[in-house]
Amino acid sequence: MTIFQCSDTLDGILCGVYDAWMSRLGHENVALELEDTGNRKLFAEYRRAEESREKTDKVIAAVYRKAGKQAYDMVFRASLSREEEKADKIYRFLVYALNCGPKVADMLQIPAVYEIFRMNRNVANEAHLLIEFARFSETKDRVLVSMVGPKNDVTILMAPHFADRMPEENWIIYDEGRRKGIVHKAGEGWMVVRTGDDAWKEQLRKGTDQEKFAGLWKTFHRSIAIEERRNYVCQRGHLPLRFRPYMTEFSDRG
Repeated sequence: MTIFQCSDTLDGILCGVYDAWMSRLGHENVALELEDTGNRKLFAEYRRAEESREKTDKVIAAVYRKAGKQAYDMVFRASLSREEEKADKIYRFLVYALNCGPKVADMLQIPAVYEIFRMNRNVANEAHLLIEFARFSETKDRVLVSMVGPKNDVTILMAPHFADRMPEENWIIYDEGRRKGIVHKAGEGWMVVRTGDDAWKEQLRKGTDQEKFAGLWKTFHRSIAIEERRNYVCQRGHLPLRFRPYMTEFSDRG
């Protein structure tokens, strides 16, 4: 077995797909694995997939030409998943996609296709919830800041929603766990910025007006709540606990 290691990015995974496919070793004799997973297999040969724009473009062009945009979108969303095995699952999916064409998206009876469908659903559901639960605070420089902590790398899926609804605002959506943010400049587009350390997080948290309004939010929620109808089990079903540390009305401040 020859295992091609790739970085945890769409470009890295697609370059891994290219190298594994072009090795001509046979699909059953190759596998893809993310770097730094720490789960090395015995009696396997490891090769590093070198990234290049040319490889990425060739794979994307092949997917669009043979399987269509829907198949590419499924690969893109799957690459945002937190699952360690996603690189190899994407490779197995593309084996079918490039042979079966656009109809592959509906072939859920095939385990490789169903796995990509399942990851897509998981990523899309979390992005949808975070769009609903995102809370923005304003800095002294009039920049709106939202701190999030998603399981999957979904901030890039949130960006178009807020860019459409707040086109004339400067705003940042910052993923604490991955140390990356979506930065939007008023009247212009948005970009992904990787920080590499916690300096951004600390600066963004200290520079907002969250403390000022947290108490007001909590007072408002207490005033409209009906004590006799409290149902914490139902609450957790509609608003999972993991989202609450990033929501003003549930913060420890105020």
